[in-house]
Amino acid sequence: MNLHTFVTGAAMALSALAVAAPAQAETRLAFGATNSQSAHYAYFASLAKIVNTAYPETYQASVVETGATVDNLKRMARDQLDIGLITTSTLYHAYNGVKSFDGRPVESKLLWAYSLAPQNVVVRRDSGITELAALAGQKFGPGMRGSSTEATALEVFDLLEITTDWVRGTNGEQANAIKDDRSEGFVKSAVGTSFDALTTDIAAFTPLQVLGVSDDQEAKIRETLPELSIVEMPGGEMENSGPYTAWGFMIGVSARPGLDDQTAYDLTKAVMENMPEQAAAFPTVKGLNLPELTLQYATSPLHPGAIRYYEEIGLTVPDHLK
Repeated sequence: MNLHTFVTGAAMALSALAVAAPAQAETRLAFGATNSQSAHYAYFASLAKIVNTAYPETYQASVVETGATVDNLKRMARDQLDIGLITTSTLYHAYNGVKSFDGRPVESKLLWAYSLAPQNVVVRRDSGITELAALAGQKFGPGMRGSSTEATALEVFDLLEITTDWVRGTNGEQANAIKDDRSEGFVKSAVGTSFDALTTDIAAFTPLQVLGVSDDQEAKIRETLPELSIVEMPGGEMENSGPYTAWGFMIGVSARPGLDDQTAYDLTKAVMENMPEQAAAFPTVKGLNLPELTLQYATSPLHPGAIRYYEEIGLTVPDHLK
């Protein structure tokens, strides 16, 4: 074989390999979720599927099991995750470097929110308690130990100067204490504007009453705890209430500091325009308008890439979210 034949053959072989080799995704993305047994993990799996389907030549997204909000924010600060599950209240703390992030801000910006988490103050109906102030001195659960619900409830009750005899424990332990009349009630996240499954289970045999915040209490929460959202709830027969006001937060998706605008835009656009895939994995998003929900309840700035998408579809982004 002469040199010319060898070179020509080698070049043809390399050319054939280049044609046969599969195209590689340009950017690998890590999506930080939560425990793999959680419904929210399934939601993040749907996000990865949406992105990989929408941009097969551009992104290769995968889901990472994590310890949820705080863990995700810390990992995003170290560039170990590109986006992650957060609660809007904790994201506010991180972005502003306050409370548990005091002196250690994480400039993570919100992409979208997908689940509203109003915090229901629920009591046994036979307790005779009809307002928050009457919980003073009563045995009462602040929410599952270590949860955002518990942390938020402790802050709100402290702000409103309501001192209770806290009954701590898991959700199940607090529910049993209510059923056994060892506790007057607890704080529990609603699902949208309805009782969650655990509270509904309690109510099947122990009639309940939900307590809203007064106008004065709402004003204090808005002024002192701006990381929280104020949610108008419809009430109903199970709640033994007409319309009432609750504090709450959103569960959403934020981006690591430094995530470029185009990627943030691409992710937001793909996800917002594929609601069926999200609803199949996380049914509570069915029928929701996530862009409008995000703009209504967000408490910290949105990523410029997300803002670009929301403005493209005709929404007005408030100045405090830019």
